[in-house]
Amino acid sequence: MRWGAFLRLACLAALCLFLAEPERFGFVFAPFTRDGQPAIYVQNALLTLALNHIAIVALATSIGSAVAIALAVLVTRPVGADFLPLSRTIANIGQTFPPVAVLALAVPMLGFGTAPTFVALLLYGLLPVFENTLAGLSNLPPDVDEAARASGMTEWQRLLEVDLPLAAPLIVAGVRVSLVIGIGTATIGSTVAASTLGEVIMAGLINDNLAFIVQGALAVALIAILSSEQLMRVERWMIHRRT
Repeated sequence: MRWGAFLRLACLAALCLFLAEPERFGFVFAPFTRDGQPAIYVQNALLTLALNHIAIVALATSIGSAVAIALAVLVTRPVGADFLPLSRTIANIGQTFPPVAVLALAVPMLGFGTAPTFVALLLYGLLPVFENTLAGLSNLPPDVDEAARASGMTEWQRLLEVDLPLAAPLIVAGVRVSLVIGIGTATIGSTVAASTLGEVIMAGLINDNLAFIVQGALAVALIAILSSEQLMRVERWMIHRRT
């Protein structure tokens, strides 16, 4: 456990140092260059690109998760049970249409930049959170629900004090999946002029510079891994708290 925490801290420190002062790591990426190509992408600050990347994903995941959880809560209540097929269809939209297709459809309406990327990420992240919340709320222990009813709790009190806390580990797991998907998918936002780490990868592809591709992909991968690890720790804490 201690080694795991040390490794996470080391990866986080290395990532932060690389984003803040990438020129220090030129020797790491130099072997991936040829014919005098630059080893480090300097057209825009990597730290700025990373912060924009994280901000877009965090906002899209937060709003998408709130929408997905609300839909799951609605269809697991008697008043909204009939809306389950429609809610599932809405949640599946992002997975049905590839993000590139969503971008292509959104650009004419929203223009180039962050907005179409945000829409694509929001839609693409709905399904994991919706399905996990639905599973968590649909498989609660019957005796717990009966005890809550017997104690005189209202429907709203049971939802907030019993149902959602018991389903929380599964909900967080869905948010984690959605977040990781978003971190990886946000790279394509650079194709419509969004300021993300995908810009570094795109520059590498355009200029046939493998060093740019590697550093962009590595930064995105580390952000995704560290984010996933942190949410997994939250999941484990919630499970331990329930037992």
